[in-house]
Amino acid sequence: MKSNVSRRNWIKRLSASVAGIMLAEGSASASPKKQKAIAFNPSLALVAPRDAIKITKLEIIPVHTCRTIFVKMHTDAGIIGIGEGTVEGRIKTTMAAIQELEKYLIGKDPRQPAHHWQAMYRHAFYRGGIILTSALSAVDIAMWDIKGKALGVPLYELLGGPTRNYIRLYGQAGSPEGAKEVLAEGYKSMKISVTSSRGRLSRYSENPDFVNGIVENLKAIRETVGPKIDLGIELHGDHQPQTSMVIIKALEQFQPWFIEEPIQFQNLPLMAEMAKKTHIPIATGERMVTKWQFKELLSLGAASLLQPDITHCGGVTELKAISTLAEAYYAGMLPHAKEGIVGAVASMHVMASIPNFLAHEMPSLQAAPKDKVERSYLGKSYIKKPLVMNDGTIILKDNISGPGLGIELDDNLIDNERGVEEWEFPEMWDSDGSVLDH
Repeated sequence: MKSNVSRRNWIKRLSASVAGIMLAEGSASASPKKQKAIAFNPSLALVAPRDAIKITKLEIIPVHTCRTIFVKMHTDAGIIGIGEGTVEGRIKTTMAAIQELEKYLIGKDPRQPAHHWQAMYRHAFYRGGIILTSALSAVDIAMWDIKGKALGVPLYELLGGPTRNYIRLYGQAGSPEGAKEVLAEGYKSMKISVTSSRGRLSRYSENPDFVNGIVENLKAIRETVGPKIDLGIELHGDHQPQTSMVIIKALEQFQPWFIEEPIQFQNLPLMAEMAKKTHIPIATGERMVTKWQFKELLSLGAASLLQPDITHCGGVTELKAISTLAEAYYAGMLPHAKEGIVGAVASMHVMASIPNFLAHEMPSLQAAPKDKVERSYLGKSYIKKPLVMNDGTIILKDNISGPGLGIELDDNLIDNERGVEEWEFPEMWDSDGSVLDH
């Protein structure tokens, strides 16, 4: 049993310090600039700052309904941190990568996430791709959660404090009917998926009929939602550059909020050339990882809105670094968050602490079964207290303002996931049997 002596002494010292501050403010009551004393509750902190904490084990929970993995990181202080990391369609592979990190983490102090990130990433001859960084994401988020809980403060306070009071959200649709549903859910902005037209997928170069089908659909959506709703265009890397550029030029008349993934990110110089040929902001990054990949994107001018996913790119530590790098290039942050609520909330904490945030995505639940358990993209059946959307936003207070991430996993999570098969990406084929991008 850990001794409570140091904790009692620590709280006693804090109480004395707070009393002294309040007394000093009282003596300066004549000053017109007197500030109201800030209430401080040391009981929210679970351990004293100098008390030792060690990681004892990792509990890995596949969450197939969200195509993701949740992690519970246990400590000898009784504090449990939660995290999330995933490669959709490669759950077992990512779980194995997380298990490999456990050997390093056991016995370490979880309140040093940045240091441990460096050690786990750099103490390998080969630099990691998305499998390693997704595993790092899971444990990194969990360590930050523990650090916040240990100190009794929200995660965004550890990242420099809040720069805003709420997080703006956007929905997703593909038709006028879908757009109506998004508005009915309370969103004030959305993005429109553009993968097919006239009932088929695109080719290397397209005819007017195919392009006109896309234009007609977006025109109908714009007429449905009106001119004040922001509409992003999701091309999802499904189109070859020749067709993608034609689609972008045809849609400029609707003044899209952004164009997402006009092509796959492997050819960033080509994406940069495309970005120069349109006045619509280019957004990309959900498949990219670490600050180094995003540095290349920014230096080439391939995109001005970045979409890293905290469950892929390396966690809180790396998402914060990417955001800071983006600020230096006057680029905005538009995070990807299609999987689980743990990652979405962790990402919101980072976005709450930066100046260059635009809007946030929410989990789609596209892999969740429609029966047995009632679920929601705001966290129902995944966390004990689901988020509440207000006027298209998540207000920090009362949603994610508790210690750490400010959320707890639902007690029935494992039972709710029982029997759900792992999700697989749908295969995409052309009419001649050749492979198409996804």
